[in-house]
Order: sequence, then structure tokens, then C-alpha cells
Amino acid sequence: MAAGKGTRMKSALPKVLHKLGGRSLLQHVLQTAAGLGAVGIVVITGHGAEAVEAAVSAPKLRFVRQMPQLGTGHAVQQEVPALHAEGITLILNGDVPLIEAATMRALVAACAGERLALLTVDLQNPFGYGRILRDGDVVKAIVEEKDASPAQRLIKEGYTGMMAVPTAHLKRWLAALRNDNAQKEYYLTDIVAAAAAEGVPVVASKAQSETEVLGVNSPLELARLERRFQLRQAEVLMEAGVRLADPARFDLRGELVCGSDVEIDVNCVFEGRVELADGVRIGPNCVIRNAVIGAGTELQAYTHINGEALGVTIGAKAQIGPFSRLRPGAELGDEVHIGNFVEVKNSTMAKGAKANHLAYLGDATVGERVNFGAGSITANYDGANKSRTVIEADVHVGSNCVLVAPITIGAGATIGGGSTISKDAPAGQLTVARARQMSLAGWTRPTKKK
Repeated sequence: MAAGKGTRMKSALPKVLHKLGGRSLLQHVLQTAAGLGAVGIVVITGHGAEAVEAAVSAPKLRFVRQMPQLGTGHAVQQEVPALHAEGITLILNGDVPLIEAATMRALVAACAGERLALLTVDLQNPFGYGRILRDGDVVKAIVEEKDASPAQRLIKEGYTGMMAVPTAHLKRWLAALRNDNAQKEYYLTDIVAAAAAEGVPVVASKAQSETEVLGVNSPLELARLERRFQLRQAEVLMEAGVRLADPARFDLRGELVCGSDVEIDVNCVFEGRVELADGVRIGPNCVIRNAVIGAGTELQAYTHINGEALGVTIGAKAQIGPFSRLRPGAELGDEVHIGNFVEVKNSTMAKGAKANHLAYLGDATVGERVNFGAGSITANYDGANKSRTVIEADVHVGSNCVLVAPITIGAGATIGGGSTISKDAPAGQLTVARARQMSLAGWTRPTKKK
């Protein structure tokens, strides 16, 4: 169910599209549900339906719309034509992103095609949740907070809003729902009474933790759930041997694959897919997206890597940072050094190449052991087209040079500091292109007119 507006979010964005750990709330649920091997997945949309339908994906996914939104029972009524005649229907909430696959499977197993199975959870503070009234293992009723007696409010077992139902029963019960209540809405929970009236057993399957059934209704709840989610991911990594300086200051918004003896300092953000080989060290305040980093490489503080679709690759024993920026298509070999305020984009750098200070390498092929001087750049864009710069092995580029592409700097060449090079430079020679220095005797600075 993903039709609600989410008024308390105070946002134009549909609630289920707000992000947790880099993915929308709804995409979390779909990604987990896709692993169950269901015949199909149906998402009920309503508020912002077009945006929701365009933003999420899953195998065997279909959409139905609830217009207008007249309650949870009305929402599920919209999917009846999309349901098979037999089997089990698992009803999940699009704003409850951390539901586990094992919990879903247990709920389906509790249903077994014969029973109405409700997902419940034991809570220290169940305020706001409907309470589960039991007679042993059998659920007799769900009583809402506002209708509960003082004794019933002491019950810790709350209803999460999710259930598994024999599909044939569900279709019949939905058709009989009435809206003769104060809100004039059709409530899905009314099928509990219908099941009891028909003698269909109503059972409860308990979630393993409160975290996996927490919903999001406000920015505050989203932020709190984000912290829980990040701590859970941090714990999984640390159990696998990754050393996090402080798991409370760690953010994973995608997939992180780590080798042994990986160290990650505080306030680092990982997005997309990132692979860290054995012995990688990540300094504080780094942001890394879509990158593969080789064994023994160190990223110093404030390094920013954004591989986007092309990715970024760094070899073994490289030194990157601090304050370095690697953009899509950067491919750095073993033992490469990229220093402070150096940007590399769509360029390859062979083993041992260095650009240590205040430099830009775009659309370049850089050979082994090249030293690219401070303040130097490859001028790769003429305002309409981009061209490539080739710098062969053992070249030394002095400070404050401009290499105007397309251009090749031959192996072993030296480019004198302050040069603007617009023609190929021969191998093994010093190439200088700058105006002759002059000193003008008797020259004085202009003064302000009084």
C-alpha cells in the first residue's frame, strides 16, 4: 500500500519516495519482497501516483490506483482484479521500509492458505498501535488505542498493519466492507471480524524487532529510522571485520563490499556500489560513490569520489587526498598519488604517476612515473568538443602549465613551468612556451586621481 499523501511530512514529494539509506522507502519494501518469488507484486498508488510509478521498479510489478483515498480497506479493494483466484495475498506498507524477508516468509507460513495471519510486534511503548487481544494463540480482535480500556492499553503486542490472507477469503471479505464509521472509510482491519464470524482462524506472527516494522510519518521519524538503519549496517560490517572509528558517524547509501583489515574513519558516506580491497584506509569526511579501490590504498581526509555510471577505479597502494576529487572515468593505477585540490576526470594514470597539488587532469592518458606540476591543467574543452591529452612515461610537467588538447607529450619530456603548450612536445627534450621576462627601468605604478 503506497497511496497516502503523508501530510505530516510537509513535503510535495509523496511520502513513500522519501529516501532512507539512499533508496526510497517504497523501493526498500519492493527490493525485499522481490526475493520471495511471488507470482506478482501490486503497488497501490494514489497521491502523486505518476511520480511514484515512475520512480520504483521490481520484477513482475504492476500498479493500481486508489482515487480517492477512502481507507486501507478501500485501497486493497482496488487490487482485487489484479489478484489470482487462489493462493495467498501478502499485504505490506510502502512506508515501512525495513521489513525483513524472513519476517515476510514467516507471515506467509503462518497463513498457510488457511488462516488470516497478522504481523505483530512486542513494543516497550505501544502507544498509537492497535492492541492484539488473544485467547492463547488465537487472535480474538484488534482494539485501537482510542477504544482500548486501561487494562488493554497495558498490552505490549501491537498490530503493524501488515497481514497475509488466503486470497479467496480476502476477495469475499473486501466486498463486504462497510464505511459506517466516523471517518466514512473502509478499514482493512474489519476483515478480522469477518474471519471470526466465518470460523477462519486468526493468528499472529511476531516480527523479530521493533526496527523492522517502524513506519515513517514525519521528517523526525525518518531521521530516527535512518540512524537505526545505519547502525544496523555498521554492525554487519564490523562483525565481518571492518574497523569503523565510530559506527554512529557512518552512512551507507548503497552497497559496500570490503576485504580484510579495512579501516574507515568518521563521517564517511558511501553511495552506489563501492568495493574496498584488503587493507584500504579511508580518512575522515570522505564521500565515495561507485568506485573500486585496490589493496593498501589510502584515501585521506575530505576526498570526494563520484563515479556515477562510468565508475572510478584506483589501483593498489595509491595515495589519494586530502581534498582530492575523482570524477567519472578516472582510472588510477598502482602507487598513483593524487594530492590536495587535484581533480581527475575521464583519465587514466599509469603506475607511479603523481599530481600532488592544485591540478586538473581531464580526458588525459598519463604514463608511468609522470610528475604533473602544481597549478597545471589539461585544457580538454574548446567550447564545443572535448579532446584528449596524451602524456607518455617519465614526463615532468612544471608548475602552472596549460596543455591544450589534442596534444601528445613524448616520453621523458620536460615542460617548463608557466608554459602553454598547444603543439606536440618531442620525447626527451625541454619544451618551453612563455613570453620572455622583461624589467622596465623607471616604470611607476598608476596613482589615483585626486
